[in-house]
Amino acid sequence: MDLGLKNRAAIVAASSTGLGRAIAETLAAEGVHLALCARDNARLQSTAADLARTYGIPVWARALDVTDSPAVTDFVQAAAEKYGRLDICVSNAGGPPAAPFAQTTLGQWRAACELNLISHVAFAQAALPLMQKRQWGRFLMITSMSVKQPIENMVLSNTVRAAVLGLTRSLANEYGANNILVHNLGPGYTLTDRLRQLAKGRAAAGAGTEAAILAEWAGRTALGRLGEPREFAAAAVFLCSELASYITGQTLLVDGGMYRGL
Repeated sequence: MDLGLKNRAAIVAASSTGLGRAIAETLAAEGVHLALCARDNARLQSTAADLARTYGIPVWARALDVTDSPAVTDFVQAAAEKYGRLDICVSNAGGPPAAPFAQTTLGQWRAACELNLISHVAFAQAALPLMQKRQWGRFLMITSMSVKQPIENMVLSNTVRAAVLGLTRSLANEYGANNILVHNLGPGYTLTDRLRQLAKGRAAAGAGTEAAILAEWAGRTALGRLGEPREFAAAAVFLCSELASYITGQTLLVDGGMYRGL
């Protein structure tokens, strides 16, 4: 099936590992030219070289912290200059620390806002005007299924990521006339290093073994299993494609049916 993405240019943030890398790899398989960023330069450059070698497409990478808004702006502009266009931007970042409300600090709240809200704003401010010039674009923000159903001991993520829903709908309304589609994707329990770290943290707190915790989380889904990063990436790339040309402003949960609301 032709997704209409060959030779388009895409930014994927936090793409050295996990969900970001899975999205980058699925785009690469469609012939998309990539600009990748992440904090760990060694791992990032290794990912970039691997994708370029495997899929035969241009891949450019720059290490940066997505909470550094000027660095985000410079990166987006450099990516557009390198490829002569910017068609897709996947704004992504790691999550804040797990904690109940009583154990959080104001400093952690401010840091969570910078990481999981302001970083999306910074990418949007830099990328959307470039897409406007070509009258075509896809802007995807990655959050969590917690935007619909809060997760215990994740109050920072539950709260800050929920603000992205308002940003998603607002940007979709403002930029739809420019043929720019805006979405938010919320992963559920997907088997990444981040999920393993959360399970390890709960195990250290006495909630059971890491394996038992992962099994309990899998049991919360309608499918009875944890997700694979490639499954999340497939949904993201579909929303970037021409096949999704009449869909915008949506929050799509890729959670194996964990969310039980209507």
